[in-house]
Amino acid sequence: MTTVMPHLEWCPPPRDLTLGEGEVHVWRAASDATRVGLEDWRQTLSLSEQVTAERFSFRRDRDRFIIRRGRLRAILGRYLATDSSRLQFNYGGRGKPALAAPYRDTQLRFNVSRSDGLVLYAITRGREVGVDLEQIQPAIAQERIPEHFFSAREVAALRALPAGEQVEAFFACWTRKEAYVKARGEGLALRLDSFDVSLAPGEPAALLRTVGDAEEVCRWSLHALAPARGYAAALAVEEPAGTLKGWHWTD
Repeated sequence: MTTVMPHLEWCPPPRDLTLGEGEVHVWRAASDATRVGLEDWRQTLSLSEQVTAERFSFRRDRDRFIIRRGRLRAILGRYLATDSSRLQFNYGGRGKPALAAPYRDTQLRFNVSRSDGLVLYAITRGREVGVDLEQIQPAIAQERIPEHFFSAREVAALRALPAGEQVEAFFACWTRKEAYVKARGEGLALRLDSFDVSLAPGEPAALLRTVGDAEEVCRWSLHALAPARGYAAALAVEEPAGTLKGWHWTD
């Protein structure tokens, strides 16, 4: 489905935060802590999350996991009006997290993506959502990755563009595909070449075709995001998103 959304502004969230019918909220945050200390975030995590954090080989990766997970809990806690440390999560067969009881019935859905110094959190209700964030690295776009992972239609569209536009198009394609895969919650089981997305600069984000299910295209909307200079991002939402709002997290 093709959707044209206005440019998303990243604003401070209101004190009284509500998630309206059909709304999707995307939060932008830095990967590192500022005024809130690392230990404050750690105290909000479950025991299993703290164990996961300690498995990281490098301190920077461990600290960023703690901050990222703590902020996710803090954001969800605001929508649920509850202490973030009380939240528990279940995980799908491919690892996609979801709220566990007693908050499962709220139908709150979320997804997280990180790249270098930035994190995006997508929040909605009653529909699946996926978000992907990538730091733009021109050298990667110049490799043969599209020929190995993109569909034949996407590769042809990408290589038909002027050389100066292919980096932007590569990351548009990559983030849209990853956002859709994450929304579906199927991980590597869903082949990246089994569906087509738009990618040309200036072209609206869209899911164009899926193998084996023509109706699937009508079930999803894709949205290009501009989270910061030097990054590309995309959002995939089950059914059309009514209103898209961007919030900037500050500690």
